[in-house]
Amino acid sequence: MHIDINSDYETALQLLLSFVIGSAIGLEREYRSKAAGLRTMIMICLGSTIFTEISATLTISTPDRIASNIITGVGFLGAGVIFKDTLTISGITTATTIWIAAALGMAVGAGEYFIASAGSIAVIIVLTIFENVKLIITRFHQARTYRITLLKDDIFIQELEATFIKHKLRFLQDRYMKNEESYILIYEAFGGVKNFDGLNEFLKNDPRVKRYEY
Repeated sequence: MHIDINSDYETALQLLLSFVIGSAIGLEREYRSKAAGLRTMIMICLGSTIFTEISATLTISTPDRIASNIITGVGFLGAGVIFKDTLTISGITTATTIWIAAALGMAVGAGEYFIASAGSIAVIIVLTIFENVKLIITRFHQARTYRITLLKDDIFIQELEATFIKHKLRFLQDRYMKNEESYILIYEAFGGVKNFDGLNEFLKNDPRVKRYEY
């Protein structure tokens, strides 16, 4: 069995770099208690690197097939962390982080170290610094979908929409449903956190509101 020391040394460095990149991304996800944390990101990054290294050594006419299958497999992993929570969908950022971690692992395995290093720095910036930017934007502007269940009362609907206006919230009635005992209203609303606080206080204290969620 022939052993290429130089080749093995480069492979070891690739695995080490992949481990470092996966750890950096995974630590940020673990800190925020996300579904795909430290160990998951390391495994995804390392796995993508190993598969890419193997595809480069196989004597087949289409070595890119392994790379395409990595993307397909990662797609299944990403889909597993996306779920619908009441009226919102969560897990999109975690799914895209899984996707980019695999891409960075593939870059390392292909010997594209600059792409892998620069890409990992960009990912860390997006996940950390841009998180604070998002919080600042969210403080001043949010888009929320309200589902309000109330006793049948046409006057209340007028009061509700007047409350939107009072608290400087832009709104659009998305859907309107009713049954024998109640109305169900779906509103798209836009405004700052403090504006929504006033609306929530109104909904919480009015006895005609059976339930509301956003």
